[in-house]
Amino acid sequence: MGHIFLYGPPASGKSTVGKILAENLNLPFIDLDDRTKQAAGMDISQVMDERGEAGFRELETTEFERLHVDSDSVVALGGGTLLRDGNRSCAESDGEIICLDAGLDTLQQHLAYDTNTRPLLEGDLPEKLAILLAGRAAHYASFPTRIGVDGRTPEQIAWKIQVTLGRFNLRSMGAGYDAVVRSGSIDSLGMLLQAHGLQNPMIVTDVNVAKFHADHGQDSLRRSQYTPGLLSIPAGESSKTLDTITGLWRGFLEAGLDRRSTVVALGGGVVGDLAGFAAATFMRGVDWVAVPTTLLSMVDASLGGKTGFDLPEGKNLIGSFHPPRLVMADPQVLSTLPEPELRSGLAEVVKHGIIADPDLFEICARGFEVVLNDLPQIVRRAMAVKIRIIEDDPYEKGSRASLNLGHTVGHAVESVSGYRLRHGEAVAIGMVAEARLAEYLSIAGKGLSARIAEALSALGLPIQIPKDLSKEKLIHAMRFDKKKAAGSVRFALPVEIGRVQVNVEVKDLELLFKEN
Repeated sequence: MGHIFLYGPPASGKSTVGKILAENLNLPFIDLDDRTKQAAGMDISQVMDERGEAGFRELETTEFERLHVDSDSVVALGGGTLLRDGNRSCAESDGEIICLDAGLDTLQQHLAYDTNTRPLLEGDLPEKLAILLAGRAAHYASFPTRIGVDGRTPEQIAWKIQVTLGRFNLRSMGAGYDAVVRSGSIDSLGMLLQAHGLQNPMIVTDVNVAKFHADHGQDSLRRSQYTPGLLSIPAGESSKTLDTITGLWRGFLEAGLDRRSTVVALGGGVVGDLAGFAAATFMRGVDWVAVPTTLLSMVDASLGGKTGFDLPEGKNLIGSFHPPRLVMADPQVLSTLPEPELRSGLAEVVKHGIIADPDLFEICARGFEVVLNDLPQIVRRAMAVKIRIIEDDPYEKGSRASLNLGHTVGHAVESVSGYRLRHGEAVAIGMVAEARLAEYLSIAGKGLSARIAEALSALGLPIQIPKDLSKEKLIHAMRFDKKKAAGSVRFALPVEIGRVQVNVEVKDLELLFKEN
């Protein structure tokens, strides 16, 4: 995937943020100034005294060029490293450059506590700093990816960088795994598997996805010297059964998969749940990789390691936690998604906005066309919400239950409708119904359900339980839901946009059908 280069003015926090970012992503951290000092055998101020700035830049460039052979790292660059065109070109080809934007006041505050010697700022610090910033203003502004640091902690800046780049590392369920959002990355699938040490891949997909993406996935794997197998299953929720799982197990055996093999789930949430569960249980567990091809699976189903299948009595009643070794989301594949499926996935994006990202909710509330204009950002932000939650609560003992917003009613609507409604459509209906319940219980203020309904309607999603669905059957389905507890059903209910209350026990489910 390449290095992450942190750049910007002196004292903008490149090293401090870089160490946090490297820890978050489980990558090495490199400080180019430290490498340059080690190579010179003296401090930068001494190098400047003996060789001048031009001599220092030559030495810095030599050390910078040596980064080319290093494994992917987070690299803190000097404040003028990329003034040389050659260095900039090299950085742009070797990775991604993040330029930290900091105001004069912030830089002066940082420098007040800085113990490093900075030869270019010796003397009248405010004057020298102002002159340096003025001289480099156009240079720093020329970098397309800039992150403001004013008023943010280093931890907040590091997380903002991760969301901007779409690079995450989840480690709360044992061995960590990367989650990557990158347009065009399906063509790099083979290289990514190699980088993660994965062997003998078998692609599992459905018959619809296979038409568009199976050849691309297999070609990418072949270019990396793999000989990939391919298994296709019927598309849709109706295939999420033990019979399908059994077919996958037998297909694995016939293809010669063993404990060192890797299952590659290429498809939406159904494919991910089934392939992940088959991988979790085949030979007591083999590696798997999630390559989601729907918006819903990118922002929700592919993350967190939940796998399983349905019973006639309800969704996902059988399953296990089996985290993937890699999640690779390519927003470009969404161009082949039917519009109703794309709209359906946006229900989960709205849900994530309601839970923890009010700005994401507001973007969605502007309507479908606005969202279409920046799907990569939508995917990154929505994924970031879920990643934060599942890292805090990997096995759903507490806050992770917030992700059930809209799902208690939604799963019942799906089941009772015979799955004629898509998952996201049912969740949209569920979020509005549960928001009304929150208002009735005085958990949320009046008007929240209307605000949520308006945002979902702007995306072309349904907001009312179909009149032909039996209330009695819906209540029965909710009581069979895995979130039930001692005669009550547990809900995650919205308090306001950006906050949800979990484990709200409701015994009288008739309240869901009461007019507010």
